[in-house]
Amino acid sequence: MKLRIKGNSLRIRLTKTEVNTIATNGYLEEETLFVNNKLVYALQRVDEGNALTATMEQNKITMFVPSALTKDWPANNIISFEANMPLADNKTLYLLLEKDFVCLDHTNEDQSDNYDNPNKTC
Repeated sequence: MKLRIKGNSLRIRLTKTEVNTIATNGYLEEETLFVNNKLVYALQRVDEGNALTATMEQNKITMFVPSALTKDWPANNIISFEANMPLADNKTLYLLLEKDFVCLDHTNEDQSDNYDNPNKTC
């Protein structure tokens, strides 16, 4: 599970195994360790709603994914889900959850569980 934060946007990319895990188990979590602390980020399937939402509490970012979105996601061709979550003062948090594709450029990252890239370059 890859996490990218930029400004008021939160993007999570998932491998094939991770897409299956969120669809079947309903929960996926990873952590990044620091010297005196850690950042935890998670996906949690929820039964209600039809849009992505997110929270951050006690060094843990959780993106909530409606079960209607994940039900057939491992088997279908839908690449991503996105939402603009309303915040205070007319601001929004952009949320993006997507399947991770193999990058055709040179990388040291293990991409064996990523989806085939439909493009010829990244």
